[in-house]
Amino acid sequence: MSKYSEQFKLSLVQQYLSGTDGLKFIAREHGLEHSLIRRWVSAYQQHGISGLQTKYVVYSAEFKLMVLERMRLDESSQEQAAALFDIRSPAQIGIWKRGYDQHGLEALTPRPKGRPRRMSDSSSPKKINSPADDVSRSREDLLEEVHQLRMENAYLKKLGALVQAEQQVQLKKQK
Repeated sequence: MSKYSEQFKLSLVQQYLSGTDGLKFIAREHGLEHSLIRRWVSAYQQHGISGLQTKYVVYSAEFKLMVLERMRLDESSQEQAAALFDIRSPAQIGIWKRGYDQHGLEALTPRPKGRPRRMSDSSSPKKINSPADDVSRSREDLLEEVHQLRMENAYLKKLGALVQAEQQVQLKKQK
């Protein structure tokens, strides 16, 4: 839920557009920053009442790149681009720009928010078979399992040796 209701925003925008009061007067009267009211007025002029509504959108990398390119071509500010493309937070465009300048197009790709999901049950370790189950399995299945277990064992031994070698290198560096 947004901090200010759509009706409140609309009343301040209409008060400004009526021409009787200026931005700074209206802002002071309601204890707001005049830049916030200017942003609401600009959004209302560009997009009507929908420009004042709360909006939750995940923007694609192509859209973000288009906004940045348009800003560069028109030499417009973040506030102007936000009003033109109906983006609620001009500061978000600055975040996109810094990310694009530092990391390229990859920084603009949307990522899921929050903690990653738990691993699914399909990736959990397989249930260990009881000896009674082994009797009913074919010879090929058992040989395949033995081969798999030998490969896992060899891998773990090599991994242990690598870790131990790395620890010895670290100890030599400390001395």
